[in-house]
Amino acid sequence: MINDISHDLDTTVQGVQITITVFLLVMAALMIPGGKLTDRYGRKRCFLVGLAVYGTGALLSAAAPGLGVLILGNSVLEGIGTALLIPPVYILTTLLFTDLTSRARAFGVIMAAGGIGAAAGPLIGGLITTAISWRAAFVFQALVIALIIVLSRTIADPVPPEPTRPFDVRGAVLSAGGLVLIVMGILAADDNIWLTLALLGAGCLVLAWFTHVIRSEERAGGEPLLSTSLFHNRASNLGLITQNIQWLLLMGTSFTVATYLQVVRDRDAIETGVIFTAATLGLLAASLTAERLAARRAQRTLIIAGFALTGAGIGVLIAMVGGSSSNWAFAPGLLLIGLGLGVMLTPSVNVVQSAFPESRQGEISGLSRSVSNLGSSFGTAIAGTILVAGLSDHAYLVAMGTLAFAALVGLGTALRMPRTAATPAASGPSATGLRPGT
Repeated sequence: MINDISHDLDTTVQGVQITITVFLLVMAALMIPGGKLTDRYGRKRCFLVGLAVYGTGALLSAAAPGLGVLILGNSVLEGIGTALLIPPVYILTTLLFTDLTSRARAFGVIMAAGGIGAAAGPLIGGLITTAISWRAAFVFQALVIALIIVLSRTIADPVPPEPTRPFDVRGAVLSAGGLVLIVMGILAADDNIWLTLALLGAGCLVLAWFTHVIRSEERAGGEPLLSTSLFHNRASNLGLITQNIQWLLLMGTSFTVATYLQVVRDRDAIETGVIFTAATLGLLAASLTAERLAARRAQRTLIIAGFALTGAGIGVLIAMVGGSSSNWAFAPGLLLIGLGLGVMLTPSVNVVQSAFPESRQGEISGLSRSVSNLGSSFGTAIAGTILVAGLSDHAYLVAMGTLAFAALVGLGTALRMPRTAATPAASGPSATGLRPGT
């Protein structure tokens, strides 16, 4: 919908990029507080409230007269709604599926659905945009949300809420503020490098202050927004890094290739969406085999293989832009990227969620989703900023080259992961997930 929205609302491709990035940023900034709120108000209630807020944002976006209202509806309200509804999904899955194989199957289905949604969005949005309008695509979102709310009535929350559980408001504000400043700094890179450095520096200072606050809260015997003990598990730490890079690659590739096809090669929304079905098929095929793969291969092995496949796919996309004028030349690279991401998304989530017991699922789920969505923000911000600075073959190659480097970093991180990662017991020392050597 990039071209149609920019023309209809009298804005630019960069304006739409900012809308997308702010949406992802709001999710990343609020995912940790969203995960923590599930302990206090219950997983099902947060899920339903999140759906309602998201649906409201979709309807407001459909009626947007300008970019400002679109940002309010799509970026802010839909971002808040997503931050509330996503953590309960991962928490409930972890609580209801207790062994590695069954949990891999459940997360595989979730990853397949999420990955297909991300990859098939250009096709569905393109079809609705071309046949009706981009506004109808947002109405379609609201209708899907309404259906989910109806189907959610039978969901049972296995753990009762704790209304008296404290919530660290100061920590929530500091964590969100630090993340916002950092991504804003990346967005400003193509306009003012000094502003970028100032925003990045301010973001790091705010996050350092946040770290000091939560450590002080822990020493005082309180319950901070995020416990520092979550970072004492080596397998989980490396798993979080791979999650961040995986979503950076998915969203960065999606934004870069879609923008290039529509703006540089002048393809319409439907043609762009059809080409992206290659990535959708790859994600679907790999994600739906997650249970079988988890039973036969170590999680570490699957993550390594996923980054290798994704890196190869990016290499094909780089080679094809100058080697062929056919848009279908993008399909092999997108297929490899879809396969690679589908292979490793589930193992990365499984490694992180399985490293902690039931009592820590609210915290780790919020942290995990925040890290993933921050990766999505980085993907659109970094690749998008490079691309919109000069929409040409050269800018495309630089953007994809940056993503290729990120894939190599992800591969190096996966190679450092332990070959085995223990799942914490219900009680005892391992119940906290604190195993520095694992």
